[in-house]
Amino acid sequence: MEEIKVSVIIPVYNASEHLGQCLDSVLNQTLKEIEVICVDDGSSDDSLALLQSYAEKDERVKVIHQENGGAGKARNTGLAVAKGKYLSFLDADDFSESTMLEKAYGKAEEQKTDIVVFNSDQYYEDTDEYRQVSWTIRKKELPPYRPMYHRTFTDNVFKVFVGWAWDKLFLREFVLKHDLKFQEIRTTNDMRFVFMAVVLAKRIDIVDEVLIHQRRNQSTSLSNTREKSWHCFHDALISLREELKKASLYNELEQDYINYTLHSSLWNLNTINGSKKDDLLNKLKEEWFEEFGITGKPESYFYNKSEYSQYCEITGGNN
Repeated sequence: MEEIKVSVIIPVYNASEHLGQCLDSVLNQTLKEIEVICVDDGSSDDSLALLQSYAEKDERVKVIHQENGGAGKARNTGLAVAKGKYLSFLDADDFSESTMLEKAYGKAEEQKTDIVVFNSDQYYEDTDEYRQVSWTIRKKELPPYRPMYHRTFTDNVFKVFVGWAWDKLFLREFVLKHDLKFQEIRTTNDMRFVFMAVVLAKRIDIVDEVLIHQRRNQSTSLSNTREKSWHCFHDALISLREELKKASLYNELEQDYINYTLHSSLWNLNTINGSKKDDLLNKLKEEWFEEFGITGKPESYFYNKSEYSQYCEITGGNN
């Protein structure tokens, strides 16, 4: 094979229902100089057999099998063997436009970026409907020039982009230089990787086109079963803070970080279902608001006043 331009890393766990569509959309990319590293994370369905059948037909597909350890561990496994100049981390149930990698790679090469971010939409399979999600890139908070980096953003650096990896292309040399790894937790395992990449990158650009489609309305998806790992966002935020301190960036970004912890806490509380909602509420009130650094801050410290108001309602106004 010619020089590998992009390594596509896909963690796979019991994903056979949509895995074929995902793989077809990757292998049919207009950018051909790619490797597709599929890490089967101990699937109990026929995902592994399906992966092996694709590998037999296309030498660009590489299959790794490991005991179940979660998507974060699977991504790290793929990252350790990747050889491409750039890295793409996809989910096994999503699918992309055929030009996704070519356009992201072209932008990265043109601007010599560490990260390229592109637009996405959501595909609701129950209604066969595509919905726009303009909030994944908050363009109003970006500077008018390119490339850019986090100090040129005009809003909270942790809200300009979403903390997931699949709508981004990363320079592998940059990732290795900063030893960026995914957390090996059930959900929110890509937040630390993405946000550390964003604040460490010197050159970021975007492709202002919808290039990938996130599948929604799956009852078994991790995002719909968060009550099984309702504490993971807390673990991710605490780990992110430690990494920011190691990089000597926490003092600069403390206010953005604390505001984001409030935003993330309330989003998780407002969207979780089941009995764990009360457990989360109690943890926030009794421990986590204080641990995040939210407790004791005046109203003027917070960017979003409605979030601050809900926080006061939860704590009984005792800040």
